Amino acid sequence: MSESLPVVETFHSLQGEGIHAGRSAFFIRLAGCTVGCTWCDTKHSWPADSHPKRLVMDLATEATAAAKTGAAFVVITGGEPLHHNLAALTAAIRANCDQPVHLETSGVDQLSGAPDWITLSPKRHKPPRAEVVQACHELKVVVHEPADLLFAEVVAAQAPQAHWLLQPGWESETGQQLAIEFAKTNTNWRLSLQSHKWLKVR
Repeated sequence: MSESLPVVETFHSLQGEGIHAGRSAFFIRLAGCTVGCTWCDTKHSWPADSHPKRLVMDLATEATAAAKTGAAFVVITGGEPLHHNLAALTAAIRANCDQPVHLETSGVDQLSGAPDWITLSPKRHKPPRAEVVQACHELKVVVHEPADLLFAEVVAAQAPQAHWLLQPGWESETGQQLAIEFAKTNTNWRLSLQSHKWLKVR
């Protein structure tokens, strides 16, 4: 277990994407990612060594403070958070503030910790591990081109337990049209938008 983890930032805001969009949440953005998506909007989080390590207990204390001011859950994001062992972090959060823990991951690594909700955002160039697909609560596929829709269907077939969402790539007109039309004609899928970007909320 990792008693300290490289952290890019922590902040209290609204969840901008997916099933829980619009809800108050406390975010812990961990550093380190080797997935390398060209459209990533947090590339500064990729090098783990460029960010300070912080004790998980201190992060849990921050989560507790955020809960007292309205945060309904804690989001562990990145980077790619599963590059790290999350057992100590999730245990500390649960012991200190008893808030649900949400994990946002591409699914390339083995699951660790005990998240209450797993948002899987798989990538075509580095497909997710089967165990993460089968455990996720929410499947959110970013769409830029038709091949992304085919990929979404392949992954979704392995995740019947999850909510299925298509999210247009930011400023991708093609992705937007593809995702909208697909959601309109496939009742198992819904559209997810990056509402925090539209509203310019952190």
